[in-house]
Amino acid sequence: MRAAAAEETRSGELVLLCLASWAIPGAGHLWLGRRAKGLILLVALPLMFALGLAIHGRLFPFALSEPLVGLAAIADVGIGLTYFAAGALGYGAGDVRAVTYEYGNAFLIVAGLLNLLVVIDAYDVAMGRK
Repeated sequence: MRAAAAEETRSGELVLLCLASWAIPGAGHLWLGRRAKGLILLVALPLMFALGLAIHGRLFPFALSEPLVGLAAIADVGIGLTYFAAGALGYGAGDVRAVTYEYGNAFLIVAGLLNLLVVIDAYDVAMGRK
């Protein structure tokens, strides 16, 4: 009985760790005591996302009729709360006429996907695999 309760507590902590790591880039590593890596991620990933917005990248909508746009939207959301803050503040409309539009999209998508990899890394560290 106690082993099941301990396992349930452990899995609950892992879920919280992964949610924190997704919501705030680097938070999972900071939680696990990996300060240098956590601080680097906390600065680098939102900066990459902000740069994508600054060079006229677009936050893609969830459009089920266009699968690639939907996948880009999932990648954008990978950056966590930064995505929702940018959308709430009116950023991410994109400007197709801008020379840097596609680069901005690439920065936004890659920042989100990198953060998802950071979540997986934090999970692996918590599980003792790294």
